[in-house]
Amino acid sequence: MASFQFELVTPEKLLFSGPVDSVVVPGSEGDFEVLPLHAPVMSTIRPGVIVVKETGAASSRRLFVRGGFADVNPNGLTILAEQAIAVEELTAEKLRSEIAAAESEASVAAGDVAKASADLKVGQLRELQRSLA
Repeated sequence: MASFQFELVTPEKLLFSGPVDSVVVPGSEGDFEVLPLHAPVMSTIRPGVIVVKETGAASSRRLFVRGGFADVNPNGLTILAEQAIAVEELTAEKLRSEIAAAESEASVAAGDVAKASADLKVGQLRELQRSLA
């Protein structure tokens, strides 16, 4: 099977870089899967889990991201994430902390658009919490 280059970048570091067979991305309009020779696309991503099938790996890697941008281009896929962590490192306490931070953002959001965006993030994190429980 053909592969493509995938990079996951956070403000702190390059979290992943290498050849992959597929990546499932939690897009803001819904999940989408990137495969080799995927058409170019840019998308915002919502808080959720990225599923990475590394070339030659027996199992998939799962990474929680707290939003960002995905860019599919002829060179592969690049995700610029606000924050990312391996799902196995995402403890119940860490997720509660993420929800509390999002709720804090929602409580101080100014304007209807900012409030709706912050409330959406809280809802997405709670949905993730339910799905991982």
